[in-house]
Amino acid sequence: MLLVGLTGNIASGKSTVAQLFGQWGATLIDADVLARQAVDVGMPAYHAIVERWGEGVTAPDGLIDRRELRQRVFSDSEQLEALNAIVHPEVQRLRDQLVDDARRRGDRVVVCDIPLLFERRLAEQFDRIVLVDAPRPVRMDRLVRDRGLETTEAMKMIASQMPAELKRARADYLIDNTGTRQELEFRAREVWEALQRDAVPAAS
Repeated sequence: MLLVGLTGNIASGKSTVAQLFGQWGATLIDADVLARQAVDVGMPAYHAIVERWGEGVTAPDGLIDRRELRQRVFSDSEQLEALNAIVHPEVQRLRDQLVDDARRRGDRVVVCDIPLLFERRLAEQFDRIVLVDAPRPVRMDRLVRDRGLETTEAMKMIASQMPAELKRARADYLIDNTGTRQELEFRAREVWEALQRDAVPAAS
């Protein structure tokens, strides 16, 4: 089984590539989905968050109000790290469980979609790393035009992540996403075929 870490800074097109890999046969494990599961009502991370930040970070249905929580911690590095220290170990536990399940099934290529793969120092856990990237001005434009963010908010989100230039040197495969959807799909297909060649046959 080939364990692949898929990453890319915000608005790079990483999620689109993840969807394509899934369509082509990869087993997908999405860190954002795991992060939501980790803070479900009754989970250890849920109780730890409410204990630290109070009932004000819960929605009327009792679930964590992720938007409210982000607003509280995003501009405070100490609080953000405190939140990460609560959530990330639980996300790692859930990911490890899914990877173990995939290995037992004999899945050929397992792709873990992790936005902060390098920031959380997870690179050594993977056999291959795929980075999706686009120039900073292009990503800024996508955040403002496509997601409706204010320019200052978009700048803050981009600045909060490790510069892509530092990630490029550590990636096994790079997918540049500066053009059309069709061009992105073509580049992603090339990388997918390379990953297929890298994969150890499930029977071995």
